Amino acid sequence: MKALVTGGNGFIGTHLVDALVAQGHQVRVLDRYPSRFKEPLPQVEYLVGDLGNHGEMENAIKDVDWVFHLAYTTLPQTSNDDPVYDIRSNVIDTVQLLTECTRGGVKKVIFISSGGTVYGVPKTTPIQESHTNEPICSYGITKLAIEKYLHLFHEIHGLEYVVARLSNPYGELQNPQAKQGAIGVFLGHAARNEPITIWGDGEVIRDYVYITDTIDALIAAAQYQPKDKKSPRIFNVSSGTGHSLNDLVATMKKIVGHNITINYTPSRSLDVPANVLDNTLAREHLGWQPRVSLEDGMARSWDWINSFYSNQPVPH
Repeated sequence: MKALVTGGNGFIGTHLVDALVAQGHQVRVLDRYPSRFKEPLPQVEYLVGDLGNHGEMENAIKDVDWVFHLAYTTLPQTSNDDPVYDIRSNVIDTVQLLTECTRGGVKKVIFISSGGTVYGVPKTTPIQESHTNEPICSYGITKLAIEKYLHLFHEIHGLEYVVARLSNPYGELQNPQAKQGAIGVFLGHAARNEPITIWGDGEVIRDYVYITDTIDALIAAAQYQPKDKKSPRIFNVSSGTGHSLNDLVATMKKIVGHNITINYTPSRSLDVPANVLDNTLAREHLGWQPRVSLEDGMARSWDWINSFYSNQPVPH
């Protein structure tokens, strides 16, 4: 197969490209920026551009079978600051991408949605895909809107799709200096001997899924053949197990091997108390299951972050 990966130079995208190449697929990447932590692969076609340029999108999807749509311009914690930008740069440009996919004969679109935001405050946990959707941030609303447009294009144009509602992916190549991704950010602070800031009392519970498990699910989603229109096309991708931020710190202290200072600050309104995703549908229909434990995944992440900082001056 020939695959286009939008946002293919990001954390998830880089791992996905590696896995697709390893399986013998042809890969094209569309991204605004080069990969921060890895050199480009010689067998991959890299295009510099974004979804807002319709001419670039037409070229990007030419002769493509699968489109993995990872590119996104906003983050959950900042999307409410400018929801108009969130809509314009994500929903509108994605609808244009879907239009080009129908024109270009793309076989399937695999969309990376957000299991952490599309449900809003959960009424029950673990959260099933049938749970109500009441997002409390613009990011979750635009992700959900794109899911609905995918269904619309499937109904009107026959464009096949799968939605992967990810929990919280983590692992090697996750930017330790970023503003999101608790495990990567926390380990980055530990590597730099900086205190870790936690919003609230640290009892906020989240579901963390290791990056190789995440990628396995995305490729399984691309290969998935729905039997009919009633077959599920939206899947939670998660570990299925919740861990509090305090749990993360306790595990981290075992792995890091030195003292970690924690600063607790007032909680934020956008942080729901608990978000743990039920991954039963993905297990049953995609033949997928998470394999890497939190402790093993965090240890691998720590090894990579140490190697990353070994060639750089670490501030103290």
